[in-house]
Amino acid sequence: MVESGRMTGNALGTVERAAAWLQANGLNMLVYLAIAAGLYLLFVGLRAALRKLVGRPEQFDPHSWREILARMLQRTRSFFLAAIAAMLVTLSVDAPLALWSVIQFFFTAAIVIQGAIWVREFILAIIARRAATEGADHSTLVSAMGVIRLIINVAVWAIAAILILDNIGVNVTALVAGLGIGGIAIGLAAQGIFSDLFAALSILFDKPFKRGDTINLDTLTGTVEAIGLKTTRIRAVSGEIVVISNAKLLESRIHNFALFNRRRVVLQFGVTYQTPPDVLASLPSEIERVIVACDAVSFDRAHLWNFGPSSVDVEVVFFVESESQFDMMQARHDVMLGIIRRLADLGVDFAYPTQMGFLGGVDGKPVDPLSVPPALQPAP
Repeated sequence: MVESGRMTGNALGTVERAAAWLQANGLNMLVYLAIAAGLYLLFVGLRAALRKLVGRPEQFDPHSWREILARMLQRTRSFFLAAIAAMLVTLSVDAPLALWSVIQFFFTAAIVIQGAIWVREFILAIIARRAATEGADHSTLVSAMGVIRLIINVAVWAIAAILILDNIGVNVTALVAGLGIGGIAIGLAAQGIFSDLFAALSILFDKPFKRGDTINLDTLTGTVEAIGLKTTRIRAVSGEIVVISNAKLLESRIHNFALFNRRRVVLQFGVTYQTPPDVLASLPSEIERVIVACDAVSFDRAHLWNFGPSSVDVEVVFFVESESQFDMMQARHDVMLGIIRRLADLGVDFAYPTQMGFLGGVDGKPVDPLSVPPALQPAP
């Protein structure tokens, strides 16, 4: 009770001293107010000059650095300039503690609020610039920016409020702890929603694929038709729409066929063992001539690579200088026809699975059926 009385008495004493100072320095206060007003007008003039020098945001390309700077200047508030003017005047005056505390609080709050406005604007501008630079889909960007703006607003203004409360003497430790526990609880409750949301943002900015790309996902191959905040819709090659959550989508291995700049083709075929060795040795160069004669095709290699059960196997590798699936299939078609024609000119036969029987003599060696007397030949 005594302590409370002392605190009340101290507060009243402080107010009385402030009132006495104001009464004794009334004329000086008018001079100080005039100086503060002059400084405020000067700062407003500087802000207007900078805006004119930099230009208006709509004059520049969207999301360019000059447009971002113009937006930052446009968000510079008048109360911030007034707080700076008041603080500069107060620093040069031997003001009482109560007046000093009020002006200091006003100055701190103005700086925190203006800083929050600048930080929020800058972060949103950088995110929008990054998305626009990488060609993000407009509809997805609009939806994502709404969620991003909400998250940034909550984070920035929560930090600003904590700084202001801490400046006026409020114990914010319990408040920060409560916000942390509440955030953890909300995060656990909405874990699935947030995982899909951040997966959507990752797809938007990291760009593993975009709308219109053909991708392969496990056993699914199709074209991406829409990327939402929770799910992605893929038109399968069989015609139906497949809806996959964004989090599950990024957990899988994705093959993006739209990022091809050339396609690699491997052909394998077999020729008969009756093909003469000299002809076999000439096959790689003959195949190279066939491939080089085709349009938009680059030869890589051709080799005899295996002794099969009924064939000498040949492997041919070439590149189609196009990202189109149709162009690749057409080039494969042309190369195969060219190889068939060339092997026919060389008298080389394609092998197919065959079995051949031999007669054996008493010594175990094969016997030519034509040399066996007709009487000893087996019945057909």
